[in-house]
Amino acid sequence: MRSSRFILALALFGAFSTQPVRGQHEHHAHEHAKPEKLGKVDFPTSCNAAAQERFIRGVALLHSFWYPEAARTFQSAAEADPQCGMAWWGVAMSYYHPLWAPPNSEELKAGSEAAAKAKSIGAKTARERDYVAAINAFYRDHDKVEHPQRARALEQALERMTRAYPQDQEAKVFYALALNSTASPTDKTYANQKKGAEILNRFFESSPDHPGVAHYIIHSYDYPALAHLALPAARVYAKIAPSSAHALHMPSHIFVRLGLWDETVASNIDSANAGRASLKEQKSGHFSWDELHAMDYMAYAWLQRGEDAKAKDLLEKVSRYESADVPNFAVGYAVAAIPARYALERRDWATAAKLEVGPPAIAWSKFSYAEALTHFARGMGGARSGDLETARAAVARLDAIRGELESQKNTYWAGQVEIQRLAAAGWLARAEGKDKEAVSLLRQAADLEDSTDKHPVTPGSLLPAREMLADLLLELGKPAKALVEYETSLTSAANRFNSLSGAARAAQLSGDREKAMKYYAGVAKLVNGEGTAAVASR
Repeated sequence: MRSSRFILALALFGAFSTQPVRGQHEHHAHEHAKPEKLGKVDFPTSCNAAAQERFIRGVALLHSFWYPEAARTFQSAAEADPQCGMAWWGVAMSYYHPLWAPPNSEELKAGSEAAAKAKSIGAKTARERDYVAAINAFYRDHDKVEHPQRARALEQALERMTRAYPQDQEAKVFYALALNSTASPTDKTYANQKKGAEILNRFFESSPDHPGVAHYIIHSYDYPALAHLALPAARVYAKIAPSSAHALHMPSHIFVRLGLWDETVASNIDSANAGRASLKEQKSGHFSWDELHAMDYMAYAWLQRGEDAKAKDLLEKVSRYESADVPNFAVGYAVAAIPARYALERRDWATAAKLEVGPPAIAWSKFSYAEALTHFARGMGGARSGDLETARAAVARLDAIRGELESQKNTYWAGQVEIQRLAAAGWLARAEGKDKEAVSLLRQAADLEDSTDKHPVTPGSLLPAREMLADLLLELGKPAKALVEYETSLTSAANRFNSLSGAARAAQLSGDREKAMKYYAGVAKLVNGEGTAAVASR
């Protein structure tokens, strides 16, 4: 069932074009390969044959970020060969998640103990000893040295290994990942990411079944300006490691960047099903973290397609949350993001204003940047529905969360919450009749958002700040200026329904018939399931 916002946009399009709108096609979940398939890794060690077989599986799991299973597999390798120090290297690596959140205290304790055990057991070759030294460089003095410095120490150790062992593909692949993990979120030249991608692309054809190569190419190019370069990797990674829920999901990072909504949905249906199948305890309210992560991406895509009923099904499912297999930050993010997206994308401001922080089963104090999503939705909803008391309280809470994150030296997420605070404050100013202040605040939010990049945990902002600025300018009777902002937003958040329909309306009101037809046609293509990045280009 299509949403009313799609029906309205298509009705307007009808005034500009006689192009027919075909019915959408459905994409059904695929059957997964029964034999385990995680890709092919070549990582020789001095461990015995039984341990080596398990070790190779553990490395393949690492490359698809299946960390809990990797830790169990490496521990099994250690049982098969108590003198295999590299098995404990693998356990230590399993507690460091380079592109996610820094390890928490429990993960740091477990990881540092494993790294120390790898060192105490020792290794029989200089190469293995260097691997062990590299992971120990990350965990060393973790109670005194900040995470970025320790991640950089690991990166430098791996770089030395690529020079010392030029034939060691694994050292180079892990080094490419490390370059990505230490990249500055404000570096718009993407120097680290491009350097890592250059390394990985050398192996893409020669090692077509290596899971880390395809996976890390996707991460290296997971930016609006670079995403098209990752399409070949995105279209093969799920085939390389179909037994991994994360491998099934990762291609959608690129599909989202390019506005390929059907492929985004298909990728995440597969991932969610695989995550659900991996659960030992199958019961309502108990989720795989992979499943929830996929559901957030899926909800985002359904909403861009105007398939609001399907997004609502996900909302109702996540509303029954009680527990997760791995209660990490992605769980909290998805549980908060899905209801917020459902209300905000549909412009249901009254519902947004009434959203409550999610279930107490989630340790929101650990993931306050996820909690902030709810307060942003409440702030937007309150400001735009006339509930100014709720809006003011939400803006104040966002300011408090930003301060907490800054005190924790969590600079990235503090900045993301500040973007939300500025945007909500801008719409609050608009509700209070302070239009000049409103424009200034929304422009600050848009400029700040443009200076950073989205985190891999999310398919995109709940509402892009520049799209909100365009909405405000259109509401203030400045369609030509609004059109500029919509078009700019579409370059970084491709094929979004609200940006396309907003741009169409702004162009129509500005008297630009050609652009109005272009953007209304873009909305029609979303309905047909034909959305491509080309729709979003100027």
